Amino acid sequence: MAPNIAPRRPAGGGQPRADRTREAVLDETVRCVVEEGFAAASAKHIAERAGVTWGVVQYHFGDRDGLLMAVVDRGFAQLLDSLRNLPPSSSAPNPHTRVELVVHAAWEVFSSPTSRASLEILIATRAMRDKRATRHLVELHSAIEDLSRDIAEGLDSPHAAAISDLIWATMRGLVISQLIVTVPLDAGRELAALVDVICAYLDRHSTPGAGATGSHS
Repeated sequence: MAPNIAPRRPAGGGQPRADRTREAVLDETVRCVVEEGFAAASAKHIAERAGVTWGVVQYHFGDRDGLLMAVVDRGFAQLLDSLRNLPPSSSAPNPHTRVELVVHAAWEVFSSPTSRASLEILIATRAMRDKRATRHLVELHSAIEDLSRDIAEGLDSPHAAAISDLIWATMRGLVISQLIVTVPLDAGRELAALVDVICAYLDRHSTPGAGATGSHS
């Protein structure tokens, strides 16, 4: 994305109101992308939806690219925070429940409106993607790897990495599916299948007594 002008800050006591305006514009940008698609998210249309002038948007974000990147920043910050604060796997009564917990929690995070808008923005602007956006993707993949190592305790590193890649690819695929359909996506069947595949993989590659899921019927 093109460099944006650094936003100014109010000199007086207007910071709380400025922050609220900034968040309101971000919220409306997310809703615009999710409801109407990236192509509809023009500078003029976002400002109209948010009930502000384009000058206000420029004040906070510099330009349209700055606004879109702010949505991506927010989306990935929320994703990382949620993934890194999932309940510990030790709270699950058995390995199958642990896998189920991680998969469903990951989908809840990935399917949020801000996450969906962030991914659509990254897809639509991939030719202009800057280093910051690439860093977000690397950090997110790293967080999923940490989760995978947790549920794949006792497995060799390549096997844990395979689980990580599967979760990462499935979540991205489901979000993209949600972006292109006009009705809410019920991912229950796909998530259940992902849990079963991971559990079968753990059963196959775990050493006896270490990380095997056993029966989960």
